[in-house]
Amino acid sequence: MMMDSENRVIINCGGIRHESYKTTLKKIPATRLSRLTEALANYDPVLNEFFFDRHPGVFAQILNYYRTGKLHYPTDVCGPLFEEELEYWGLDSNQVEPCCWMTYTQHRDTQETLAVLDRLDLDTDKPSDEDLAKKFGYEDDYYSGTVSWWMRLKPKIWSTFDEPYSSSSAKGIGIVSVFFICTSILTFCLKTHPDMRVPVIHNLTVKTSHNTTAWTLDKYGTNAHDAFFYVECVCNAWFTLELFIRFISCPDMFDFVRSSVNIIDLIATLSFYIDLGLAHLASHLENADVLEFFSIIRILRLFKLTRHSSGLKILLQTFRASAKELMLLVFFLVLGIIIFASLVYYAERIAPNPDNDFNSIPLGLWWALVTMTTVGYGDMVPKTYLGMFVGAICALGGVLTVALPVPVIVSNFEMYYSHTQARAKLPKKRRRVVNVDVSEARKNRTKLSMPKLGMGVKLGHGLGPHGLGGGDVAVEPQPGMGIFAMMATIGTVPSVLPPYINAIPAMLTVPGEGERDNLKQERKTGSGQMESDSHPVCDTDSQCVRQSPATVRQKSDHPETVCVTTNCQTDIRI
Repeated sequence: MMMDSENRVIINCGGIRHESYKTTLKKIPATRLSRLTEALANYDPVLNEFFFDRHPGVFAQILNYYRTGKLHYPTDVCGPLFEEELEYWGLDSNQVEPCCWMTYTQHRDTQETLAVLDRLDLDTDKPSDEDLAKKFGYEDDYYSGTVSWWMRLKPKIWSTFDEPYSSSSAKGIGIVSVFFICTSILTFCLKTHPDMRVPVIHNLTVKTSHNTTAWTLDKYGTNAHDAFFYVECVCNAWFTLELFIRFISCPDMFDFVRSSVNIIDLIATLSFYIDLGLAHLASHLENADVLEFFSIIRILRLFKLTRHSSGLKILLQTFRASAKELMLLVFFLVLGIIIFASLVYYAERIAPNPDNDFNSIPLGLWWALVTMTTVGYGDMVPKTYLGMFVGAICALGGVLTVALPVPVIVSNFEMYYSHTQARAKLPKKRRRVVNVDVSEARKNRTKLSMPKLGMGVKLGHGLGPHGLGGGDVAVEPQPGMGIFAMMATIGTVPSVLPPYINAIPAMLTVPGEGERDNLKQERKTGSGQMESDSHPVCDTDSQCVRQSPATVRQKSDHPETVCVTTNCQTDIRI
C-alpha cells in the first residue's frame, strides 16, 4: 500500500482533481506530464498536488490518452483551443484518432474560409486612421505627425470611388457608376435591334431595256443610330475618368494592375477607342463588321458590379473554390460524350436505317452533349432499337454525372454566404484580455510609494481598516507582493498573529552598515555557518544578502522561519 500511494500523483487542472500513476504519465516521454517533479512551481506541498490553470475538459481527454494510447477530440471545445492545449502539454495533434479527425479539422476549413472572406474585403465598417496609414504605406509619417495633404486626401478619394458603402458620397458615386454600367450594356444590346438601326442607301446606276441609263436607291447595309454613339461616348468618358482616379489613388498600383476586374475595365474602355479609330481607318473594307465582334468584351463590365454586391463576390469565390469539382464534372462529361457518341454511331449502322442522322462520330458528339445535359433539341434522334437503348443509357448517365458535383458547389456557396452573414453581425470592438506586465506593475507600484514587506518595513506598519496607507488610500493587490501584503491590501490580515509571525518584522529589518560589514567579513573569513546553509534576506536596494541561521536565531525564537526574496517578490515560508 505504501508503494502504491507513493506511485500515485494528483493533478488539479482548472479546479478538477485527477489522480493517476506516475508510471502512466511516463508512457509518453518528452511531454509536460512525464516530467512532473515536486521541484516545479506548480506543485503544492500542502495539498500534495500539481495545479495547472488549463482547460479541464481537454485535460480529461489528454489524461485518457496516457491511459489508453488513443487521443479523442472533445466536441464541446473549439479546434484552436484544443490545439493550444495539446501544444502546452507537449502532444502532437496528428495523433487524433480517425473517428474524430473530420470533426477536429473542421476549424481549419473555417479558418481558411474566414481568410478568403478577409481577402474579399466585404467589411463595410469605416477603418480607423491607423488602419488607413498601414494600408496606404505612410505609417511612419502618421506616427511622426508629418502626414501631407495628399496622404490625407488619397484614402478619402479611394474609399469614395472603390468602397460604395464607406460614406454617403461614396454611395452616390456608386449609384452613378452602376447607372453608366447598365446604360452601356443596354446600349450595346439595343443597337443591334433592326428597329434601332438606320439603313445605309447609295445610288446605283442601271441600264434600262431601252438602252438608257437610270439610277435607283439600293440598301446594302444598316448602321446603329447616331444617338447610341453619343450615349457610348458619355459612358466611356465616365469609365475613363473613374479608372484614372482609382489608379492614382489606389494603395498599391501593382495590386491594382493585377486585379482581374481592373483588367476587364481597362480592356473594355480601350475597346471603345480602338473601335472608334478602326471605324474611320477600316470602314472601306468588306468585312469591317467583323471588327465589331471584339466590342463584345464590353459586356464583361458586368463584373464591375461585384464592387457593389457582396453576393456576386461570394458567387465568384464559390466557383473559384469549386474549381476541382467543376473540372471533375467537365472530365466526366467529355468522357461520356465520347463513349456514347461512338456507341450511337455504330448502333445506328448495324440495323437497316435509311434515315440515319449519325453519319459520323463528330456529329454524334453534339447529340451526346445535348442528351447528357438533358436539353434534347430533337434535331438528331436514334431510330433503331439499339440506338434508342444507347440514348436511354446516355440520358441516365448524364443526369448522374451532372448531379454529383452540384451539391458540393451548393455547399461551398452556403458556407461562404453563412460566414459572410455572421461576420456582418459580429461586433468589431470586442473586449480582450489584457496581458499584465509584471515589470510594469512593479514600476507603477514604486511610483505609488507603496510599502513592501521584507524591505525594511514592519508587517503592521501602514495598515488601516481599508488596507495599506493608514486607512486613507486603498491599494489594490499588485504582482510581486507576498501573501501577507496581498491580504493587507484587502484588509484581511488577522488581528492576532501567531508568535512566530510577530517575530518576522524584527527579523526583516534592514541591517545597518556595521552589521552588513560584519556579514561580509563573516563570509570572507568563513566564520559562522557555511554559505550553503545561509538564507537570503533583502536590503533596501532589492539585492539579496546572506544571513546565517545563527543570526536568525538571535533575532527570532523560531529559526525555521525564513524570509525568501526573489526579484523584490517577498514570501514568508514557515
